[in-house]
Amino acid sequence: MTFVYGLLSILRRLKQSPEQEVRLLLLGLDNAGKTTLLKQLAAEDISQITPTQGFNIKSVQSSGFKLNVWDIGGQRKIRPYWRNYFENTDVLIYVIDSSDRKRFEETSLELAELLEEEKLAAVPLLIFANKQDLMTATPASELAEGLNLHTIRDRMWQVQACSAVTAEGVQDGMTWVCRNITLRKK
Repeated sequence: MTFVYGLLSILRRLKQSPEQEVRLLLLGLDNAGKTTLLKQLAAEDISQITPTQGFNIKSVQSSGFKLNVWDIGGQRKIRPYWRNYFENTDVLIYVIDSSDRKRFEETSLELAELLEEEKLAAVPLLIFANKQDLMTATPASELAEGLNLHTIRDRMWQVQACSAVTAEGVQDGMTWVCRNITLRKK
């Protein structure tokens, strides 16, 4: 079962109008696994991934839906440009390298800033606690506690343990996304 087909079947059920576009914004620090996740979603080869300079976008069209996933580079020098992509975001997906404990404070600060952004107000948030296939990975529940996610009251949110490399947990996260899409009036 390919992930994209599972996602599209869920989107078909959510279909509200012909050619409905769904915009997913994929953010997180550099080396969190965003591009690997994106390629996994698009059923592309993940053996050769290089750091994203700028952004990647993948679009899938099926049954009247156009699913646009925007993957923006996470290097410190690129992060100030994230705000250029906030407009019309239907779901924010934030990816965290669960094995990189040294950067938890940094990723927590970046996420907190995103949640303060007016253009992202009330946008559902999925946090992928990525790299769970590594022995050093922090469990998703511990990450949620460390990020103080229980204090988020202005939007739907979910933390999903996953591995972009093995695809484990990715489908579960995207199923949550599809159930919680808040399609903005275009």
